[in-house]
Amino acid sequence: MIVELGHFAVILAFCVAVVQMTLPMIGAQRRDGALMALAGPAATAQFLLIAVAFGALTYAFVTDDFSLRLVVNNSNTLQPMLYKVAGVWGNHEGSLLLWVLDLSFFGACAHWFGGNLPAALKARVLAVQAAIGVAFLAFMLLTSNPFWRLDSPPMNGQDMNPLLQDPGLAFHPPFLYLGYVGLSMAFSFAVAALIEGRVDAAWGRWVRPWTLLAWVFLTIGIAMGSWWAYYELGWGGFWFWDPVENASFMPWLIATALLHSAIVVEKREALKAWTILLAILAFGFSLIGTFIVRSGVITSVHSFANDPERGVFILLILAVFMGGALTLFAARAGALEAKGVFAMVSRESALVANNLLLTVAAFVVFVGTIWPLVAEIVMGRALSVGAPFFDAAFTPFMAALAVILPIGAVMPWKRADLAKSARAFRAAAVLAVALGLLIYAVQTGRSALGPVGVMLAVWVVLGAGLDLLNCTGRGDFSTRTARLRRLPRGDWGKAVAHGGFGILIFGVAAMSTWVTEDIRVVQKGGSYDLGPYQVQLVAVTEVQGPNYTARRAEMRVTRGGAQIATMYPEKRAYPVAGMATTEAAIRQSVAGDLYLVIGDPQDGGGWAVRSYIKPFADWLWGGALLMALGGMLSLSDRRYRIAAAATRRRRMAVAAE
Repeated sequence: MIVELGHFAVILAFCVAVVQMTLPMIGAQRRDGALMALAGPAATAQFLLIAVAFGALTYAFVTDDFSLRLVVNNSNTLQPMLYKVAGVWGNHEGSLLLWVLDLSFFGACAHWFGGNLPAALKARVLAVQAAIGVAFLAFMLLTSNPFWRLDSPPMNGQDMNPLLQDPGLAFHPPFLYLGYVGLSMAFSFAVAALIEGRVDAAWGRWVRPWTLLAWVFLTIGIAMGSWWAYYELGWGGFWFWDPVENASFMPWLIATALLHSAIVVEKREALKAWTILLAILAFGFSLIGTFIVRSGVITSVHSFANDPERGVFILLILAVFMGGALTLFAARAGALEAKGVFAMVSRESALVANNLLLTVAAFVVFVGTIWPLVAEIVMGRALSVGAPFFDAAFTPFMAALAVILPIGAVMPWKRADLAKSARAFRAAAVLAVALGLLIYAVQTGRSALGPVGVMLAVWVVLGAGLDLLNCTGRGDFSTRTARLRRLPRGDWGKAVAHGGFGILIFGVAAMSTWVTEDIRVVQKGGSYDLGPYQVQLVAVTEVQGPNYTARRAEMRVTRGGAQIATMYPEKRAYPVAGMATTEAAIRQSVAGDLYLVIGDPQDGGGWAVRSYIKPFADWLWGGALLMALGGMLSLSDRRYRIAAAATRRRRMAVAAE
């Protein structure tokens, strides 16, 4: 009964979305307040109905309702409760329900927290948001219904994909989807503004919080996915340039550009057309990512690899929304006149450079990701584009971005003196170069990526600190300290996010350059040297998990004769799913990780063992989380609420006069 209730709730949500898509849009066109007012309650109703459906599906997984096909394919009675819940979205149909739940949630939030929006703009935003919901609810009901029953339910299920049975993967998709789907709000604001034919500073301020919220969720989701790949897959890397990894990275790059260009719209009423285009492209890349994950046309450990017919449906959605939005953009772009003019050297120009670097970098990732598919379709050749291409083509753009970031952040609006702006950064530049040269002189036989990464990281982090100090003006130490404490959260958020970017650069450079790797066969009782450590394979035992069996190695680590750790890497086998996974043992520290992996037994005796020393590994994910924290600090800045409300009051006062 509960499952049927969930199915019925999805159908009702589709009907409500159709009403929300049509009547408020008509009302906005006719200036009919009653029709426009329908948008908000409809958005709330749509969210509540989809929440009921999601709750019903979760109930089916938790109670092992094997009359439901989706539960049979993705759960098992022996599966731990956390992974029964995660099984709800660990598949195509359930994750699609989570997708539309997030979509309706953002639409409802626009109603709940959008009281400062003009009625016509709000009605159009919610109508466009509902149109996306209509498309994906139709996709679900017609091709991917999560509530299909089985005529003859089995006694047990087939188990969830073992690679997904990990805490990181239990939380990674929800955050990632909130980021993916959150960009639909920027898209809806852009299309609504194009329909109205007006983009101004108030629009820039309204769209920024929604983009920032999506960017924060996407940053956390990508960082969690990278961390999962690092410790779960057993290969010791943090980024493989896998197509599905790239599918989340491309909208993140465009969203980062959008955040910065929206600042120019808000402060100077310039770059209007460009910002609208970025808002369309950001969500467009989210839809491309949805296609890559769900079509099965590109093989990936992360993908759902469903049949291509579903991919065709997603391509149709992509074509309708992107084609329609870009056509509307082409028709209206001429009306988006930029009011603010600026010199070649100015903060606006620095933000334009920022946007160009980020968008070209996203295009490079897109070409590398999609080229194997194009080559197979057009030329009939199986090609592979791997890490060497992406590293060589992508890295220079990020290096250039890091170089211009500190100075660009402190330049005055409209017109700036480059020499004057750079004067405060001379000490930071000297220190960054000196540290880079020192590391280059000390290291032997290593890539130059390490020293260059250190230079850029120090430059960006010190630049973020100097940016904060620049906000305090002149005065003695106590005066500037007091001003520093009173700075708006937006200024603190910018500094923390930029500083996190610098720390991330350092983590990437350190892990890519100074890693120590050892692969060998080790006998029981045997030992070997790994950098400053001595590692001994003490024993390998069989252990029983809730729904798996495992070979667990006991490995003793000493340094200078003193034992510092006993580590237990595992090789797990899931009999129901018929798959094996690697569970690395990781000893974390500020200076780096000791990373051990046990492999298969060898014919001549002994065990395959892979060992790594990953210097400053946690700095990478710490930097990513600092970037997300900076976004949250900026999002909590009360200026977002007060200024937008003040803008509305001023307009009402002008209208009354």
